[in-house]
Amino acid sequence: MEITEVRVSLRDNEGRRLKAYATITFDNSFVVRNIKVIEGNNGLFVAMPARKLKQFCQRCGKKCDLGSQYCGHCGVQLPPAPKESEESRQATHQDLAHPINQEFRDYLQSKVLDAYQNERTSARGQVSEDKSPVENKKEASNQEEKSEDKSPAESKDEVS
Repeated sequence: MEITEVRVSLRDNEGRRLKAYATITFDNSFVVRNIKVIEGNNGLFVAMPARKLKQFCQRCGKKCDLGSQYCGHCGVQLPPAPKESEESRQATHQDLAHPINQEFRDYLQSKVLDAYQNERTSARGQVSEDKSPVENKKEASNQEEKSEDKSPAESKDEVS
């Protein structure tokens, strides 16, 4: 299976761990959306799309997020969530799609992180190229001031 396209959508929230969302196309036939690029304690990693698990309210029978204190529909207090541990934190979400083996996980992660780095560098380039007319005028006047500060002999040296 080949990854034929990776699209990255950067998030500009500084100080946040979520850096981007990615959409991957496999063999020009199958798309997986909402893959996250996250800044972890050991660097960037890719998190697969997941959904929050639900529980049923004992009173009204509607679905509520697992671990919620109260039903969002009828307001009754729900049974307490299990103690926070690494297992219970992971048990509140379920992956929608994920790689089966480590080899493919490494391949997918490298493709997504490469596309993320390329998008970041091209976004930085666009910021400097996409200056407003006011910024362009300021830059031009700064260059004129620098050329006025030079002696006539220095100006002749630049011309010749």
